[in-house]
Amino acid sequence: MNAYAPILVLGALGAGFAIFSVVMATLVGPKRYNRAKLEAYECGIEPTPTPAGGGRFPIKYYLTAMLFIIFDIEIVFLYPWAVSFDALGLFGLVEMLLFVLTVFVAYAYVWRRGGLDWD
Repeated sequence: MNAYAPILVLGALGAGFAIFSVVMATLVGPKRYNRAKLEAYECGIEPTPTPAGGGRFPIKYYLTAMLFIIFDIEIVFLYPWAVSFDALGLFGLVEMLLFVLTVFVAYAYVWRRGGLDWD
């Protein structure tokens, strides 16, 4: 337990500072509210009204999300494989080739649907 004591003390100090900062900001900070401060933050652009059903998102939104997830998962699996490449041998090589082929199929799908065309 002695090895973890400095980590616990540092965590407690960090949490205490965060709580203290939030409480002091609400107590001491200015309270001048106006219409602009109460609006949702939209990068300076006036928010547009949305339909009752929430509206439709373009396909590029989903393709971009899918592309991010595909390559994020690929990196998560490629890094440990590269670290232990010698220990895995031929079996590890064949399995990774199958995995990369599967990822390539998803990449080709996104490319074919136009997810990589930024207009």
